[in-house]
Amino acid sequence: MALIEGVGESQLAAECARTIRGGFASYNADFRGITRRARRCFEEQDWQVGRADAVERIDLYEQHVRSMIETLREMLGGRVEDHELWKRIKAEFAEQIRDYVDLEFTKTYFSSITRRIFGTVGIDPQVEFIALDYRPMESIKREPPLNVYEVYADRSPRDVFLQLLDEYSYNTGWQDLRHSVTFLDRQLAHHSAVLGGVQNVARLEFIRPVFYQNTRAYIVGRAVARDGAIQPLVISLHNTGAGISVDAVLTNSADVSMLFGFTRSYFHVDLETVTDAVLFLRSIMPHKPVAELFTVLGRAKQGKTERYRSFFRHLQQSTDLIVEAPGDKGMVMLVFTLPSYDVVFKIIRDKFAYPKTVVRKDVLNKYQLVFKHDRAGRLVDAQEFRMLRFRVNRFEPKLLEELLNEAAETCKIEQDRLVVNHLYIERRMTPLNLYLREAPPLDARAAVLDYGQAIRDLSATNIFPGDLLLKNFGVTRNGRVIFYDYDELCLVTECNFREMPQPASLEEEMQAEAWFYVGEDDVFPEQFASFLGLEPEHLEIFLEAHSDLLTAAYWRDMKEQHLRGEVPEVLPYRPSLIAPPPGSLD
Repeated sequence: MALIEGVGESQLAAECARTIRGGFASYNADFRGITRRARRCFEEQDWQVGRADAVERIDLYEQHVRSMIETLREMLGGRVEDHELWKRIKAEFAEQIRDYVDLEFTKTYFSSITRRIFGTVGIDPQVEFIALDYRPMESIKREPPLNVYEVYADRSPRDVFLQLLDEYSYNTGWQDLRHSVTFLDRQLAHHSAVLGGVQNVARLEFIRPVFYQNTRAYIVGRAVARDGAIQPLVISLHNTGAGISVDAVLTNSADVSMLFGFTRSYFHVDLETVTDAVLFLRSIMPHKPVAELFTVLGRAKQGKTERYRSFFRHLQQSTDLIVEAPGDKGMVMLVFTLPSYDVVFKIIRDKFAYPKTVVRKDVLNKYQLVFKHDRAGRLVDAQEFRMLRFRVNRFEPKLLEELLNEAAETCKIEQDRLVVNHLYIERRMTPLNLYLREAPPLDARAAVLDYGQAIRDLSATNIFPGDLLLKNFGVTRNGRVIFYDYDELCLVTECNFREMPQPASLEEEMQAEAWFYVGEDDVFPEQFASFLGLEPEHLEIFLEAHSDLLTAAYWRDMKEQHLRGEVPEVLPYRPSLIAPPPGSLD
């Protein structure tokens, strides 16, 4: 029921502001509650529950926003869309949260509510907070609580690592503590040249909460030299069933950046505030976009806000035109980019050309599936945006014409702006087919091998890409192959993998169409080689390492594993980083 009549305007605004503030606190508490369950899942190797928790946490923000809107509708009744009242509520809310550390995220929550209530197109600065007016990293001067271990002349790194593992211990116990300590000690000694050698290391600093992602736990930190130089030091822990062991040590920014990348699932880490953790992570990954760090820490909405802020600030400061993205034209998506900024924009076409049979709703569902799925380093994070406004004069004329003709249901011009009511934003990569045309032989070989590994990793997460053409895969700056075209994507468990029937006669063999029944979900892996689009020399490389991907038996085995509830291993870093087996370092 609505608030009782007679309540003053100021009192009403203050009460609504307190209600919204309480709603955000409730969301944060629920978020952290789910996050804390990751430790138990790791200790008990309960990976299925861990995956369910990941999905539940992703859905949490939208659930809380919807619930808060309903609460406000009940409180305000016919005044829920009173613009003047909401101006007061905004001012009151800003005053109530003035001293919050995660101020920006709290404002984002408020704006999510007002945009839904008013159906805002563009920005209404009177009733929502303007993202462009705020730079979250400039207001944060402190880092998260750290465990600091001083390295003195009489206290070796080995002694420090022994103390560290004791303080980060689990109920499961260590499989071989001495082995893990020895491995850590040798890795630091081997990789500390950038700091001037291990003798120049002054201290080791680690974020207190442990980071959990899929089947691994991470102690995230850095080595600090006596002159202040910094080197990443991220320790990966693995539950082997026989106890916890140090699985790998990441000591350079490239490896850490891939772990915290835009193709990974969100970490579960119980942080009091998020922004101060981002500040620490930027110290070991200085080139990592802030938006991606917010996102990979599970704050996808704040990651979207920061990406919006970053792009439009860059747009204001640049002069190049938005153009069609490099690569083959897609039959489902129109893809464009700003050359000076490393993202692409994807808009669904009004109509899909033959032989595409999917419809718009199917495409939306595929992208939603990826949003909630374990991306395992092989699926790009596609962020969904609505009602974005661009200046018309920033578009290359031919591209603008194509958008208005091919996506008229999504794009329209209002005065000097192009209003896009729905699009996805992804990190830009080099399409694999273009990369292979221009890459030196050794780089091309590595890309072809990783292309096969990407398909293999996706299958381990219960994903069948559907369309395996090279143009649907991209290559990152680190040379990693990533899948980014989702309209044909489906679960491995939804497919029926079959061997090709042998023709009974020459007439059958020569028929243009299949002489046998093909069901909607039938897949014939033997045919993959004919339409991958690999040049003969590249196909040979592919088959040397990945010929089993062209057999129905491989895919049926993966399907059976998933149906049994098993979680096949997908390594989150280079195999060369993995610790040797216990007993091998003695």
